[in-house]
Amino acid sequence: MNIFSMAWKGIKSDFRDRRTLFFMLLFPIVLMLVLGTALSNTFTTSIPVDDLHVVYTDTTKGENFQPFVKEVKKSGVHFKKVIDETKAKKDVQQSKVDGYVKVSDKEVQLYLNNGSSIEANILQGMLSAYVNQYNIATEIMKTAPDKMAAFSRDSQANFIKETSLQPDKQPSSMDYYAIVITTMIILYGAMSASSLIVEERVRGTANRLIASPIRKSEIFIGKVLGGLVSSSLSALLVVQLSKLLFHANWGDHEGMVYLVLLTEIIFAVSLGIGISFLAKTHAAPKVIITLVAQLSSFFGGSYFRIVNPEGFFKLITELSPLTWMNNGLMKLIYANDLSAAIPAITINMAGSLLFLLVAVISLKRREGL
Repeated sequence: MNIFSMAWKGIKSDFRDRRTLFFMLLFPIVLMLVLGTALSNTFTTSIPVDDLHVVYTDTTKGENFQPFVKEVKKSGVHFKKVIDETKAKKDVQQSKVDGYVKVSDKEVQLYLNNGSSIEANILQGMLSAYVNQYNIATEIMKTAPDKMAAFSRDSQANFIKETSLQPDKQPSSMDYYAIVITTMIILYGAMSASSLIVEERVRGTANRLIASPIRKSEIFIGKVLGGLVSSSLSALLVVQLSKLLFHANWGDHEGMVYLVLLTEIIFAVSLGIGISFLAKTHAAPKVIITLVAQLSSFFGGSYFRIVNPEGFFKLITELSPLTWMNNGLMKLIYANDLSAAIPAITINMAGSLLFLLVAVISLKRREGL
């Protein structure tokens, strides 16, 4: 009963403190909005391309190439038939058109001004697909003419379909910052946890608690439990607000996501309490935790996305607990990889046990709190 009384007291104190409430709830939401909006362009994977204009000469009867011209026009590629081949090549050189196609019974030739441009790659890909399909049709006509009608019908309805075994599903800027800001703010919760015991000493109530019929173990467990509940409620509200306000994607395995976040909360509370027992002054724990949280956030990708780090920088990023958290959550949410949560959970729980062990040993050696 004493444990729950101590926990309830801590929960009420946390939610009555306006500064703590602002930092744990409003601050992450505002930060998600600012970073998610300001850095949205860095998450854009598509490149807008204007309509393409191509001239061509056709010495065939036009039975095969004309349907292709008609179909690609729907995608913004406009073909114009010309007679003068020399003028067509000159227009390409002067960038008046995006390309020139010479169609004959033997081959299809493509002339480009800049073969490395996006437009050039698009034209090359489309014509390659046309030539490949034409070659297939030619072989069918030679070996099985009766199958040609079925081929023509199916080719109009995606004759070849591509399916990726690993779909390129990536978070938007708002999705990304909803995740990394949530994990960052949970780690900053170690600052509140560091004052769970220290505040009793500062207020002069530590001696009263020791003199009361409450064991030190009950005080300690109650403080830890209260910190865990307060941080868990704050994290839950941040997640729900990000979904409600920004439509952030937290995946199809929310139960596992909350489990990973819970282990980080346990780690953050344990970190705060452990450092508070190791520090020699009352102000030192918050300074140390602020430094640890800032470095972990910076190298863990909370402020900007870190993609494929190498060398010494990769080593530094892997030392950040937020790197493991964020990577695990990203794989869990966007790749449905449940096993990706195991490293994050393991590291969090191992760190929690270490800092709690430090706190328990220190508490036994102290005469008071």
